[in-house]
Amino acid sequence: MSDELIPKVKQMIIDSLRIEGMAPEEIDSDAPLFGEGLGLDSIDALQLVVAMEKEFGTVVPDAATGSKVFASVRSMAAYIREKQA
Repeated sequence: MSDELIPKVKQMIIDSLRIEGMAPEEIDSDAPLFGEGLGLDSIDALQLVVAMEKEFGTVVPDAATGSKVFASVRSMAAYIREKQA
């Protein structure tokens, strides 16, 4: 599935978390963001919530929703698309 949001979400992750030396195409769209994948933590999750709200106007209302939304880049893009529709 080609999705124009995926590169934007990857860039938002890199910018908001200040990940040095990583290009958007280096992030696997389906890899877990927490734990094994990018290895993000709860502080990173808070920064992503703020970045998503600022950049896409999308609110993550609670931790249960957040755990689904932040499963991967693809799940983040799907959530943003759904909320913007």
